[in-house]
Amino acid sequence: MLPAHDTDLAFASISQVAALFRKRQLSPVELTRLLLDRIAKLDPQLSSFITVAADLALAQARQAERELLARKSSRDRGPLHGIPISLKDNIYTADVRTTAGSRILANFIPQHDATLVAQLKAAGAVLLGKTNLHEFAYGVTSNNPHFGPVHNPWNLACIPGGSSGGSAAAVAAGLCYGSIGTDTGGSIRIPAALCGIVGLKPTLGRVSVDGVIPLSPKLDCAGPLARTVPDAALLLEPILQRVKGEPSPRALEKSAVKRKFTLGIPNEFFLDVVSQEVYFVFDEALRALKKLGVRFKPISVPLLKETEDAGSQIAWPEATLYHSQAGWFPGRAADYGEDVSSRLAIGAKTTAVTYLSALEFREKFIQQFHLALEDHGVDALVYPTTPITAPQIGQETMRIDSSAVSSRATRTNGSPAGSGGEHSTRALLLRNNRPANLAGVPAISVPCGFTPDNLPVGLQFLGAVTDEHLLLQLALLFEQAHPQTRRPPVG
Repeated sequence: MLPAHDTDLAFASISQVAALFRKRQLSPVELTRLLLDRIAKLDPQLSSFITVAADLALAQARQAERELLARKSSRDRGPLHGIPISLKDNIYTADVRTTAGSRILANFIPQHDATLVAQLKAAGAVLLGKTNLHEFAYGVTSNNPHFGPVHNPWNLACIPGGSSGGSAAAVAAGLCYGSIGTDTGGSIRIPAALCGIVGLKPTLGRVSVDGVIPLSPKLDCAGPLARTVPDAALLLEPILQRVKGEPSPRALEKSAVKRKFTLGIPNEFFLDVVSQEVYFVFDEALRALKKLGVRFKPISVPLLKETEDAGSQIAWPEATLYHSQAGWFPGRAADYGEDVSSRLAIGAKTTAVTYLSALEFREKFIQQFHLALEDHGVDALVYPTTPITAPQIGQETMRIDSSAVSSRATRTNGSPAGSGGEHSTRALLLRNNRPANLAGVPAISVPCGFTPDNLPVGLQFLGAVTDEHLLLQLALLFEQAHPQTRRPPVG
């Protein structure tokens, strides 16, 4: 029998659901049907899914039910066994179409699974379907011209962020227990922040992107989106390539934090442009961390401002090369959305000197980033995931009101911050997220509060290579003291 309140069950944690399975108080088939019903009822408002794989999901749920609940079977694949999840639709799934949110691949059905999909299947996860995204993952709004714009469950007039916007919206609205997205310049963390959930971008290469339609191979990562930090850790567990001696992500809640954390608050860049509303929530989050014993240091990281241009100069030609080699661009330019087509055209004009110079800069930045962490004696950096909350769909620019930011920032980290004026929405969403991709280091966004208009704000922790476990511990420390209890209006 299902619990009395189906909505409460839809927003339960993975661990809670897994416990219900093993107590025989809930079956994977019952749960999968519940979520498929929620998708049918709620997703027309969100457009978070492109393909709902109902038959596949129920077949996988029946298999999980046999393995977990049948008296003659004792095959337990772990905490994800029977858990319904989704996948961003640029990840190959055997016999389930993979569109990348494009007209060009609208009917493409892969013959094999991406590596990470095979790993999740082996862990017993149930695939509900494929989520909507910015076309070919090449944007930050998820305003898709072919499958419709994804709407933010906190405010349907707003974007969920991108490019993994459908994944974030589906998780936030209780349509799945987690999702796997991709991140080339913030595409996991931006929608996580705007939709009030957790999003983790792992170290470059730690999660296989084999079978993921590429955007920029030098920058592409795949990682989990979930409603809680422990849920994100459980999703990360089967797909992460761990180093020797590294703790298992699934043991996160049981692994004691044996030392106090010292976090670096950047003197420049990350707080140079931030809205008054976001900075207020960020400032409150720092106060909460301080009460938990976290120490703070001001820190300067060289070359941060140059990461914006360098990230673009790497991504532009790499994206265009893939689409050119696939035979789609420029021959089928009219089949792309206008924004993606224009970026592919920019990539075609990017010179080899520009690209190679950006790669050379990337190596310098990686070195300077790790030296800065070591020299300042900090475990990670902390700053707002995005300097703004979710813009409205179609809103190309935003005016930053930073009149009250500078004095608070001076009190927090000893240096003034806040720059007013009109800014590109795309640039605002990318600016605090590109450095992690350029350096190839892990970063996590965790919900830290709401603005007065009830839009979520994300707090980002940025660490050194292979520091995923440390970042998960930091995020869990904050989450436990600052739990997210609100549910979005759509959900």
